[in-house]
Amino acid sequence: MPPSFKSAYLIHGDDHGRIAQRRARLRELAESQSGAQGFELFEGEAATPQAVAGALNAMTFAIGRRFIIVDGVERWKENDLDALEAAMAQMDPETTISFFAREDGRSKAPKRLHDAIKRAGGEISVQANLKPWELPKWVTEQARACGLGLTPEAARALVNQVGERQERLLRELEKLAIEFTEFPPARPQATIELDAEQVQELTASSAERKAWTLADALLCGEPDKAIRAYLQIRAQGERLPGLVYWMSSRLRQAHQAARALEAGQPQATVRGGLRMPPKAADQLISDARRIGADKLRSAIEVIADLELASRGGTRKGAGEETSALLAIRAITA
Repeated sequence: MPPSFKSAYLIHGDDHGRIAQRRARLRELAESQSGAQGFELFEGEAATPQAVAGALNAMTFAIGRRFIIVDGVERWKENDLDALEAAMAQMDPETTISFFAREDGRSKAPKRLHDAIKRAGGEISVQANLKPWELPKWVTEQARACGLGLTPEAARALVNQVGERQERLLRELEKLAIEFTEFPPARPQATIELDAEQVQELTASSAERKAWTLADALLCGEPDKAIRAYLQIRAQGERLPGLVYWMSSRLRQAHQAARALEAGQPQATVRGGLRMPPKAADQLISDARRIGADKLRSAIEVIADLELASRGGTRKGAGEETSALLAIRAITA
């Protein structure tokens, strides 16, 4: 059964990515339904209310439904819509017109256009970005629809790891759902529960996981494990400056924690200042207490020398690969 269409649509909001996707899907559907001869696109300088009104009033020899897509209506002014309102009031029932507005600040689709679409029996759809503080709750709801249960910490971890784009967050949730789906399912209606640490590990890239392994091995004093992780990451084509960042970040976190502990701050207070899952924070605090602030400061100095070597500034004549291995040995000794 072919899809049914309303006479008019307005897709607007500040989620420009989703608006572009809606436009692309509509164009593909229009061309499949009516062919190139039944599809008209107005964009850029050609997308004026007067030009669109002229197209609505013009005769067409297209067979079947006629589609008109108008992009950029957030630039239109209220006083320029007289001819368009009149044209929409007497639209051909076999015509569908769709307006797209990528809104931002004061650039918004005119209210008169909203009213004209409502009078024509059309549909208005808002594609709005959520505020950053609303995303964890939204992620939790979307996860539930995928059969996943996320703790508040896990939802925040996913946003921190993936970013604030809702489409990307949905894709990651779908991948997580596939990761934990059984065929056939052992418990058909069961919800998979994930914590923050699992989310961070599962949504990180392979290189990021190995970088964390390398950074943790440095803190734990495990030279063989650290060297193995380093060589694996380098074999994947990762550059040394990026690895220096991961190693330096973890060492600085540990140094900050060690200084706070030695100053008498409670462990709970120190844990609260670390932006990481609770288990990972407890492990870092344990390593920081064991190593001490002085040794961690020395390790940071070694990493600073390594960063200099990675930029061609070493004064010992060693290449960056040798410098990195020597630094790992020195830190884990």
